[in-house]
Amino acid sequence: MNVSSTQIRCLQGQEDRLDRFLARQLELTRSQAKRLIQQGHVFLMGRPARPSTWVEPGALVQVELPPPLPSGIQPEPMELAILYEDEDLLVLNKQAGLVVHPGPGHGRGTLVHGLLAHCPGIQSVGGPQRAGLVHRLDKDTSGLMVVAKTEMAHRSLSLQFKERRVSKDYLALVYGSVKERQGVVELPLGRNPADRVKISPRSGKGREARTRWEVLAWLGQVTWLRARPETGRTHQIRVHLASMAHPVVGDGLYGGKGRWKALPQGPAREALARVERQLLHAWRLSFEHPATREGVSFEAPIPRDMALVLGSLGLDPSAWAS
Repeated sequence: MNVSSTQIRCLQGQEDRLDRFLARQLELTRSQAKRLIQQGHVFLMGRPARPSTWVEPGALVQVELPPPLPSGIQPEPMELAILYEDEDLLVLNKQAGLVVHPGPGHGRGTLVHGLLAHCPGIQSVGGPQRAGLVHRLDKDTSGLMVVAKTEMAHRSLSLQFKERRVSKDYLALVYGSVKERQGVVELPLGRNPADRVKISPRSGKGREARTRWEVLAWLGQVTWLRARPETGRTHQIRVHLASMAHPVVGDGLYGGKGRWKALPQGPAREALARVERQLLHAWRLSFEHPATREGVSFEAPIPRDMALVLGSLGLDPSAWAS
């Protein structure tokens, strides 16, 4: 059986239990990370470890990922927050923590498994086992996704994404007080040669990437903003905001996990210390309906964890939570 191996270096501010560290770095659920550790696929500084073992800054974690099961994807009924559906497509509000597509370490419990249970006929739409997917969200990013239910819809939506005719607005809470009210980040992005899990603007083989952003509220030690990616690179918004020295709150991969520790004691510090994932939400999605050729637009309310943090920081979240 072929396995893929990856090495992850723990950076300052990323220290944590091994199972939590691994789940965050590889975008696994904590139970999936724990299972990999218990099955002997994970080594800390060259030795097997327990899920509860503490990972210190500088420690090297090696992971041997088994390949996904070769059999077909089996439908798994799950609760999906479907905001709109017709015979051509559906639009849903993906919850944080849900992996979109099966892969190494994600053999079960993905969005694709749930989609096949909801709509069995879409398994081959767009290609074998694609289940109508035309774009993705990171595991811990919540928000809007559109899924094609027919080949015609898949071709149309895929072309719209390729030609950058789909408008996507994200909401993010970032560390620091952003000085300007709005701006644009233009940095090419590619795989980090020193850490293949991460995306970097200094990869040497980066592809064009452009993100517009606008401040919605200054909240002292953090800023609430809207980001509009004009390209669709992996981790684009997260990396671009981190390049501004304003990483997304809770983003352990790009410097937003432990910064709450430097804040003064108070409600803001307490609220940010409880954050368990990157506070990034795909809020608005606009595109041309493949069948009617009419422009359609959808909004997904921010999830409860984001609303609670905003409320703790003194901002009324109702404008984005309903």
